[in-house]
Amino acid sequence: MNLEEDKGWVYRLYSGDVTAFDAIYHKYHHAIYRNIYKFTKDEDVSQDIMQDIFIALWEKRMEINPDKSLSGWLFVLSFNRSISYLRRKLKETTIVNTIPFDEAEPDIESIQLIDDQYYLLYEAINQLSPQKKKVFTLCKLEGKTYEEAAEKLNLSKHTVKEYLGNAVTSVKSHINSNPVGLKAVSVIVFCYWCS
Repeated sequence: MNLEEDKGWVYRLYSGDVTAFDAIYHKYHHAIYRNIYKFTKDEDVSQDIMQDIFIALWEKRMEINPDKSLSGWLFVLSFNRSISYLRRKLKETTIVNTIPFDEAEPDIESIQLIDDQYYLLYEAINQLSPQKKKVFTLCKLEGKTYEEAAEKLNLSKHTVKEYLGNAVTSVKSHINSNPVGLKAVSVIVFCYWCS
């Protein structure tokens, strides 16, 4: 998790630097796709939504705060789009829509809220031990499987699962103990992310 690198890319996006966009895509597209697929269970739909996310990144690049979490912004937008897809699907099948979620694109205020909430999340992640932080970053931010993380860190799959479970518990505990806390929708996002 390299926030300084992401910050540099966001500044380059401001000036329309396509290579910065390509670097962000390369770093995050796999994890974003997996997050979307958890909801849609459809490869084509997940691919379409992921592409929409990166189009939105380019179109809304001037609204992104470089001092806050780029991966958090991408994740929440992908969550929004996935929920919107599910709502449309439910409507098409005439099932009553009970998912209380705003389909609108994030505006400046909601982006600031996302930034604040993900700052809290990153603060929690940064309090983890170095090895647990690496496991959490690989599995949750970069979308690696247990096997991929185990191979990269030269650990057993069992150890990776154990470290990740402990890391998720610690991060949740930090967030729950913070007086600011997370709003209801973000709690859903966070719990989904940590599933």
